[in-house]
Amino acid sequence: MRHDTPVDVPAVDASPALPARHMDSPWTGSSSGPDGALGQLRALETLESAYDAWAELKRDHAASVIQFREEQARLAQQGTFLLGAVRAAGMDVGGASGPGLQQQGAAGDFLRDAEAKLAKAREAVSQREAESEARFQAAFAEVRVTLLDRVRRYLLRSQPHLTLLLRRVGAERSILHVARVQPDEAVLLCYLLTQRVPSRYGFLFDDSTEELSLPPAPLYAEESIAADAVRPDAPGLLGVIDASVEVLPLKGFIPLRVPRPGGGEDFFRLLQRGAVMEVEIADGRDFRSILTREESERLAGYLLRLKLEGRIGLDIEAG
Repeated sequence: MRHDTPVDVPAVDASPALPARHMDSPWTGSSSGPDGALGQLRALETLESAYDAWAELKRDHAASVIQFREEQARLAQQGTFLLGAVRAAGMDVGGASGPGLQQQGAAGDFLRDAEAKLAKAREAVSQREAESEARFQAAFAEVRVTLLDRVRRYLLRSQPHLTLLLRRVGAERSILHVARVQPDEAVLLCYLLTQRVPSRYGFLFDDSTEELSLPPAPLYAEESIAADAVRPDAPGLLGVIDASVEVLPLKGFIPLRVPRPGGGEDFFRLLQRGAVMEVEIADGRDFRSILTREESERLAGYLLRLKLEGRIGLDIEAG
């Protein structure tokens, strides 16, 4: 399945109309804030275009937040500078150290007038910031609804196809590999196995690391994940997955749960390793890739059941 081939089904616009952009909005460059990203979202019916629009929206939102903070900081600095200038002029400001205090004489009148103008400017910036944030949040909601709908419709028309490769390690141990999939299939598999979409289109193939001495982190610092929480242990990683509602900030792997015969589940993951994904199972606080015969057969049986249900394509090859 080509990831650049549009699905021949009608588009869904599930969001309310967005208000027009304010003329004094701090957005800069060729983007028009949410409108530019939403235009890209609606132009094509591919998964990649939806993720591109989402990434653009995130960048625009981050830039907007920074610029509003800078504008508020500039106004605060202006107020401090004004008070300092009045004091430096040798005028009696009655020991005032901030806005809102009653002043006496010409200095007080001058300062009160300036403070009133600054308060009005701060209020205007806050109003524009609130309106901007509302437009961005409405746009984020539309992107998520559209992406989830698009993924579901893709799955109705085509199946992700997996090739499971068995590598024996002695008589009772083995390593399982899954042949590399395409980006669209990675997104579809993530949703099929977790009922959630990944936060980035190329999540499975991202091997970047913030620390060269460490392997890539399994999470992105987004979707409420702090920058210092991107490397949880196996139980912590499962907790992040359980706590997520629609979006998973996964990086470099696809999670899946496989039932045990006596009840309960085991937490497996398909970890991207170049040309293949390696199957790992949570074992205590870590993961291991050398599986027992029972674990290997149970994982293969789970995938076979998905194939028989018509949800995936599957080939099993013994090495």
